[in-house]
Amino acid sequence: MKFATKQIHAGQHPEETTGAVITPIFQTSTYSNKKLGDSKGFDYGRTINPTRSTLEANLAALENGKYGFCFSSGMAAVQTVINLFKPGDHVICTNNVYGGTYRLYEQVMKNYGLEFSYVDTSDNEALINAIKPNTKFIYVETPTNPMLNITDLKNLGEIGREKKITTCVDNTFMSPYFQNPLDFGIDIVLHSTTKYINGHSDVIGGCLVTSDETIAETFKFLQNSIGSVPAPFDCWLILRSTKTLAQRMKAHNENAVTICKVLSENSMIEKLYYPGLESHPQHELAKSQMSGFGGIISLDVGSYEKAVDFCNALEIFQIAESLGGVESLVCHPVSMTHGTVPKYLREEFGLTDGLVRLSVGIEDIEDLLADINNALSKL
Repeated sequence: MKFATKQIHAGQHPEETTGAVITPIFQTSTYSNKKLGDSKGFDYGRTINPTRSTLEANLAALENGKYGFCFSSGMAAVQTVINLFKPGDHVICTNNVYGGTYRLYEQVMKNYGLEFSYVDTSDNEALINAIKPNTKFIYVETPTNPMLNITDLKNLGEIGREKKITTCVDNTFMSPYFQNPLDFGIDIVLHSTTKYINGHSDVIGGCLVTSDETIAETFKFLQNSIGSVPAPFDCWLILRSTKTLAQRMKAHNENAVTICKVLSENSMIEKLYYPGLESHPQHELAKSQMSGFGGIISLDVGSYEKAVDFCNALEIFQIAESLGGVESLVCHPVSMTHGTVPKYLREEFGLTDGLVRLSVGIEDIEDLLADINNALSKL
C-alpha cells in the first residue's frame, strides 16, 4: 500500500461486534476472564489497550517499521529510549537538540552515570571523531530544532552498523510522510505525536518505531514498567489524525515553500533557514532523503528587540510553544523552547537572540503572507 492508503487502513479493521469502521475508544482499565487463565489477550490497561494497539500498528506501518509503541508524551518516549542504556555508557547527541531532551539528559540522566557529548551530527567527521570505546548510542534530530541542519541518514546508519552503536532519529519535524529513517538503516525512530502526526494541537503524545525485535521487546517491557502510556481517548484522537497526515503535510510544505520564496527577497531578514531553499548548505542532501521540506521556517531578524516586535505584531501566527498544528504558530526559541540550553552551546550552533521559528499552518497562503509582511513592516 502507498502512504495515503496506509494512513487510513494500516493496522485498522472493522470492529468485530458491530462492524464499526472507526476503531472504538476502549475506555477500560481492566478486562474480564470467563475462566481463570482464559483471557482474550488483554489483562490490564497499562499493559495493553485495543485503541492503543491499533494506533501503534498504524504508526509502525507509516514509518515502514515492524513494531510501534505509544507514550503519554514525546519526552516519555525519549526517556524510554535512554533507558536502553546503563551507567558508564556514552551517548552522542545532536548539539542543536530540542531543549527538553537536553534538559532530561543533562539534569536527570547524567545523575545515573550516563555520559553525553553534543556534536554537530551534520558534520560526518565531527560525528566519527566523537565516538569513544564506550559509545553505545547516537541520538539525532534531523532537521534540527530550530536551525534545520540535516544529518546524513545513510551515513549514520552505516556508522551504527559498523561500530555496533544503536542509532535513533527524532523524525518529528518531517513526519513519516516526508522522511523514513528506518529505510536508511536507523534502528529507532522517535516522534512527538503531539506535533504533525496529530496535527490539531489537542493531544500530547509520543511514539517509538523499530524493526529490531530485541529492541522492541525491551520497549514493550519499559512501556509497561514505567507506565507512561497514553489514554485511550488520546490514542483515538491521534488515530483520527493520521488519516489526513499526507494531505496536511502537503499543505504545510506548499505554504512554507511559498513563504520562503518571498522572505528570501526581504532585506529585513538577516538569515533564513529552510531545507527547501537552494541556498541551504544541505539542500541536496535534504532532497536525497526527504520527499518534502516540511512546514518549519527559522529566520533571524537581527536582535532580541526586533524578534519581540516581530512576534508581537503577528496576528494569524499565534505566539506559542509546540509546532505542527493546522494553525500557524510563532516561537522565540531562546526564551521559549531552548531556554534551558546554555548560551555558549546555543551560540555554537547559531541560535541567536534574534532568531524566530515559524510553524507554518495550512491557512490560505495570501493571509499568511500578509500577516508576515505586516509584522516585518513594523520593525
